Amino acid sequence: MNEGIEQLKEALSFSPENIPLRLHLAELMVKGFMLDDAAAQYQEILNINYGNDKARKGLANVFYKQKKFSAAILVYEALMADNKIVGEELVPFVKCLIKENSHNEAIEIYKKVLQQVPGFKDEEIDSTLRMPTMGNKRRMDEDGDDDFEDDIDDMFGGNEFEDGGSDFLMEKPDLKFEDVGGMKKVKNEISLKIIQPLKNPDLYKAFGKKTGGGILLYGPPGCGKTYLAKATAGEIDAKFINIGLHDILDMWMGNSEKNLHEVFAQARNNAPCVLFFDEVDAIGASRSDLKGSSMRHVINQFLAEMDGVEHSNDGVLILAATNAPWSVDSAFRRPGRFDRVVFVAPPDTEGRVEVLKRHLKGKPTEEIDLAAVAKVTEEYSGADLKAVIDIATEYKLEDSLAKGSIEKITTKDLIKAAKQHKNTTAEWFSTARNYALYANETGLYNDILDYMKIKK
Repeated sequence: MNEGIEQLKEALSFSPENIPLRLHLAELMVKGFMLDDAAAQYQEILNINYGNDKARKGLANVFYKQKKFSAAILVYEALMADNKIVGEELVPFVKCLIKENSHNEAIEIYKKVLQQVPGFKDEEIDSTLRMPTMGNKRRMDEDGDDDFEDDIDDMFGGNEFEDGGSDFLMEKPDLKFEDVGGMKKVKNEISLKIIQPLKNPDLYKAFGKKTGGGILLYGPPGCGKTYLAKATAGEIDAKFINIGLHDILDMWMGNSEKNLHEVFAQARNNAPCVLFFDEVDAIGASRSDLKGSSMRHVINQFLAEMDGVEHSNDGVLILAATNAPWSVDSAFRRPGRFDRVVFVAPPDTEGRVEVLKRHLKGKPTEEIDLAAVAKVTEEYSGADLKAVIDIATEYKLEDSLAKGSIEKITTKDLIKAAKQHKNTTAEWFSTARNYALYANETGLYNDILDYMKIKK
């Protein structure tokens, strides 16, 4: 193989813009595990013809093999935006997203794979993104079949089983609180309400406290509420079910309430389980604004499930997130429901340093002055900080493609990117300020006033 590579190199010295020849050389280098050399060849092709799909796919594949998952994701995203990768070509993209703990995005891409390649299975992906539910286990017992992998093929489609239960995507996150930058106060609240009762059941039982309950997280978008919920499940080695509006609402009368019941039933069957409702204001809107609406029945069902009147919620830990807590029905904040309402602010200076460090991990960088970058990104959300790094990465990808070598990200690049990307939290705080000042009789929004340094 090495002899063939040398011959191709020699041929390219006479015809340097011969793209098919250079593609063949790069493919041989990949087979020979000469990944740095292969990446250089693909980058050279892109210098000659930036839109070459084979070179882009090859470069993404090399980044994946080199475990440069963030760089690979950027290339895969561009290919997907151009509709240039389909079916099993998307599998490495899914694995990169899993490695970067972007499970929601991984699930969406994996759904496309399963739609385009019916029956497709991958042990590594399935072990992370799919988990057999109690409904599956009952079917296995009835059939006497030890291998029930076929029974979970429809998990992504919400397939109904004979016992009336539905499948909602369930994970077993390996995230921990240490993986979440900052948020010490929020972590302490969650620990006291959710984690410690499970770790010290006898102590809490002595005080008449059950395991379970609910916490409502609110704050500007992009500040890590979903990430924190997953980390909570990881801290207690619990299963995690992420529920969105599309999982509950149905056009047919009564089906939305049924879906909501099945979500709670699945969580109870798999306790300890963290049940996370994202954008809960869409499901639990104020009933005074919904007179005559069928959504009132959904909200009443939600409240009944949280109360656990017919079924015990012991071991079911309910977290919910909203950007608009003022739109959530006040009944959800009664004791035994979301009796803890916690403000998730943009990361402080220390938190921003941690978030930047985490998102820069695995990327080619010079020695970064994280404190300097954190200083110019005050009030930036975690999502804003990721956007800053993505912009800086794009700068360096352009430089790398132009120069034919990997150019490292610098502090200067990140500060330049921060000036280009303005924080997205300002609009939220503008709205929240009005509620905190003029609709805060119970003191619910005092944390917002404290954060904004407004005297009560």
